[in-house]
Amino acid sequence: MHIALIGATGFVGSALLNELLQRGHRVTALARNPGKIAPREGLTVVQADVTDAAQVAQAVRGVDAVASAYNPGWTHPDLHDEFLRGSRAITEGTRAGGVARLLVVGGAGSLYVAPGVQLVDTPQFPAEWKAGALAARQALNLLRQEASLQWTFLSPPILLEPGERTGSYRLGTEAPLMNGDQPGRISVTDLAVAIVDELEAPRHVQQRFTVAH
Repeated sequence: MHIALIGATGFVGSALLNELLQRGHRVTALARNPGKIAPREGLTVVQADVTDAAQVAQAVRGVDAVASAYNPGWTHPDLHDEFLRGSRAITEGTRAGGVARLLVVGGAGSLYVAPGVQLVDTPQFPAEWKAGALAARQALNLLRQEASLQWTFLSPPILLEPGERTGSYRLGTEAPLMNGDQPGRISVTDLAVAIVDELEAPRHVQQRFTVAH
């Protein structure tokens, strides 16, 4: 497949780039600063501001799917609004570029820990992650109103860590996966496996899903 990748220099995006290339897919990476991404076989890097829908549309035209691991950065002074601005532009740009398939990597904060209660609304949710988690939840709610795209939203488990690729994971939907009474976890390399598996053989079209070891 030919995949347009957004966020290729980030924690999730860099693992996803490796997984896509290792599995023989062609990747067009959108980057504000293309020089930050080293040349590799099968990889094309294009300069694009992903908060601009027109630039996204131009960059993704002709690909089979768009995979977005977009995050403006946890230290961004206006993280919530910038996250939403980028999320909207990516959705609009994907549609305008004529690409039907969009997979978005969001956060665990919108997973339900009790009926009607999402993780981000619990007292123990870390304050430093809250702005990004609230924006990711709103981005998911906006996607759920999107009828023209074959979108998928992936929420990582509560614990997302560096680690080895095992190629195995469990699937869930709207609630965090657990290991007994402990929160579920996954390596970022296996999260990338789950993302590429979903791109290759979609099982969660117009749905959110989650994964964990």
